[in-house]
Amino acid sequence: MDAKGGSPMKMPFTVVGGGLAGCEAAWQLARRGLPVRLFEMRPLATTPAHSTDRLAEVVCSNSFGADRGRERPSAGGILKDELALGGSLILECAEACRVPAGGALAVDRERFSALVTERIAARPEIQLIRQEVTSLPEGLAILATGPLTSAPLADALAAALGRGYVAFFDAAAPIVTRDSIDMERAYVAGRWGGSGDYINCPMTREEYLAFHDALVHAERALPHDFERGMYFEGCIPIEALAERGPDTLRFGPLRPVGLEDPRPGRSGRAWAVVQLRQDDAAGTLFNLVGFQTGLKWGEQRRVFSMIPGLEHAEFVRLGVMHRNTSVCAPAVLDPWLRPAPTGRGDLFLAGQITGVEGYMESTAMGLAAGLHAACLATGRPLPVWPDETVVGSLMRYLRTATPERFQPMNANLGILPPLEGRIRDKKLRAAAYRDRALAAAEGFWRAQGVPAPQ
Repeated sequence: MDAKGGSPMKMPFTVVGGGLAGCEAAWQLARRGLPVRLFEMRPLATTPAHSTDRLAEVVCSNSFGADRGRERPSAGGILKDELALGGSLILECAEACRVPAGGALAVDRERFSALVTERIAARPEIQLIRQEVTSLPEGLAILATGPLTSAPLADALAAALGRGYVAFFDAAAPIVTRDSIDMERAYVAGRWGGSGDYINCPMTREEYLAFHDALVHAERALPHDFERGMYFEGCIPIEALAERGPDTLRFGPLRPVGLEDPRPGRSGRAWAVVQLRQDDAAGTLFNLVGFQTGLKWGEQRRVFSMIPGLEHAEFVRLGVMHRNTSVCAPAVLDPWLRPAPTGRGDLFLAGQITGVEGYMESTAMGLAAGLHAACLATGRPLPVWPDETVVGSLMRYLRTATPERFQPMNANLGILPPLEGRIRDKKLRAAAYRDRALAAAEGFWRAQGVPAPQ
């Protein structure tokens, strides 16, 4: 397989999977005037985590990571800037459905999935087909079935890729109603005096140790044999994290640093703090930050009700744990996200199944696969992404990581090429990465015929 597009192809593209990556890939093809058949198996076939038949339903967290902006540049923010330059549907819809979350981009889940579904349905180039795909699609195709790939299709992919098949766990956090939180025990504040978008539940040393002990010893939903032993570090169940030691949580998701209780007579730092983040636009629902879990549902109610302020919390959704599917990218993917062992130049993978971690990262791989497929279909050379960009660095990581030690990767400054010269100040260093990345991204998209925004 090489980067040459060859002669233009007139057949419609098949995109399998109506998640973030699949919708993004279909959108990128459609906006270039190419016909697309978008297959989504729900509601005819469901998954352990989804609850609706809408496209782009988010099931783990409602946060899409660090927001865009020059004041506090970050890898996640830079990635969103790059996606904006490429005309990302998912980013546009996320920003239209945002809820308060401090320096993060968080969405109202219902509004977001409804908007993406509406936008996809409005494109005349896209035919939405509600049907389960059980084998690798023939012809021009993008496989974007994500972490919840159905068993028959996952088996077909495993048979085609051999040792490149990987199974692992993902976990979703519980959601409670705001009215059920005891605000006599909890308080609203941001870390380091920032925007008060979070509800904070402080714990004394005694409360924390009792909670930690209960969490470690709580009964868990047992996985199948084929589901054991693999977690994303960024989405590891809270109980598995607690097993690493009594202080792991309070130096991790329950860290109290920068959180001072503003109420009279209650100043000072707690031993640990559980944070809750707004989950819907109305501000009636809040999720427990970092509390992805695989505990049995009765155990979740018992243990999480030990958190000060949540003694009488109403859980509108409890945490779930489900099978995910990914490939060992450096062993099986070519530079344009095509699975080399299949010998097919017309099949692309997109999204989390490629070996990236995170909503925006999955979206980026959907955008990239859509662009690559469009180039192939129209006879254009397949593009080479600049390493200086976050998207380019993610794709380089997928291509060059050591297969034996490969782990899914999210956006971070550490995967970008080093800057020229040493910049000691972290904020200035991040800004330099951002300026370099966006200059490279603007040049890349100009070369693809997509003008930079004015």
